[in-house]
Amino acid sequence: MTATAPARFRTRATTAWALPAAVSLVLVATVLSMKVGARPLSWGELADGMLRFSGDQADFVVRHVRIPRTLAGLLAGGCLGLAGAVAQGVTRNPLAGPGTLGVNAGAAAAMILVMSTAGIGSLAGHVWFGFAGGAVAAAAVYAVGGSGRDGATPVKLALAGAAVSALLTALTSAFVLLDRELFARYRYWVIGSLARAELTTVLQALPFVLAGLVLAVALTRRLDAVALGEDTARGLGARPGVTRVTGLAAVVVLAGTATALAGPVAFVGLVAPHAARTLVGTAHRWVLPLSALLAMGLVLLADVAGRIVIAPEEIQIGVTAALLGGPVFLHLVRTRTVSAL
Repeated sequence: MTATAPARFRTRATTAWALPAAVSLVLVATVLSMKVGARPLSWGELADGMLRFSGDQADFVVRHVRIPRTLAGLLAGGCLGLAGAVAQGVTRNPLAGPGTLGVNAGAAAAMILVMSTAGIGSLAGHVWFGFAGGAVAAAAVYAVGGSGRDGATPVKLALAGAAVSALLTALTSAFVLLDRELFARYRYWVIGSLARAELTTVLQALPFVLAGLVLAVALTRRLDAVALGEDTARGLGARPGVTRVTGLAAVVVLAGTATALAGPVAFVGLVAPHAARTLVGTAHRWVLPLSALLAMGLVLLADVAGRIVIAPEEIQIGVTAALLGGPVFLHLVRTRTVSAL
């Protein structure tokens, strides 16, 4: 039997304009990401760099700095938004996300460990270890957060995720600080940064992004069914166990790829799905694409903000995203005024 979308899932009046508005947000953020930085670019320099490369400084900035950085931000943001929406859907936990479940920190720790001990520096080489690290971290969070009589409550999972993430982040920092070469190459990446994005890395990430996207889209109707509860989901043929395993695989692939591109960026995957549900309701056919778009815009705008706050120096995106997302996370924990799943 094929799962069908439950009739009770609601859409809001804002659905008609939410997606076009989110696309507009992404376009504006993309333009700002291309123009703003230590070397501001005029419209003419931007057009010349993209269409008529002559090798001067402005063209070099466009081709080798701004385009890779912007594409990496779009891919990382889209991955984090989808991963957060799927994580919250399969766990029925409004506080779930690739950051709060420890997936980002686990992926980063595994990648740094491989870079440090095996010298594997390409994304295609170390991203597999990132997937493994993210999966192990998520399993550890569930094992810790699910202990006790009341099981895996949202707050217990959030606390377990914070503890596991802190432990893995400390491990990652230790590896980087003890290796001078590794520190020179990845000191910004371990915070969360797009500054060292390269077009080669972006192209290597594309197959993994597409794989995660296919998994997430394939789950759209089943996530709606799982949100109704175990018995109803089984009645609709959704097979909750299979849906959860597939969903967590999608989360690991998407969050691991985002971490390989931009480092462990927190809160984006938590906040974007909540904003999406506030705008379009709970049906995942709208929540998934809108979460991805909002996360793309948030990542790029956070990166742009980091370039201009203390210009010509930069604040890494992991810091700016945490400054924006931290208060929202605390608000969700304290008030529970989250959009229903």
